[in-house]
Amino acid sequence: MRFRWTQLAASMVAVAMMAPGASAQQASTDEGKRKVKSRNSPAYPELARRMNVSGKVKIEVIVTPDGRVRSTRVIGGHPLLVQACQDSVKEWKFFPAAEETTQIVEFDFRGSSN
Repeated sequence: MRFRWTQLAASMVAVAMMAPGASAQQASTDEGKRKVKSRNSPAYPELARRMNVSGKVKIEVIVTPDGRVRSTRVIGGHPLLVQACQDSVKEWKFFPAAEETTQIVEFDFRGSSN
């Protein structure tokens, strides 16, 4: 019985994620690295949405000691998605640290079913 409820809940989440117009951009950073103080999610580019492009984008971020993003470099991802991710992560603020750090940020785009 418990398995059925778990399966039902998982199915409902999957259906909600695939609803028309639904998209999710999740961002994750390397474990053990600097924590993000403030972040914004990238906008799902309209052309990518219309073409139902989905996937992961990985960006290397160099963060200054005071928590600002000094530079970014695309490591991988669909060309229609990378610019939105770069623009977004450049606005992020990290907690201060003793020195400059480099870490990888990963975004996960899931397109709609339409």
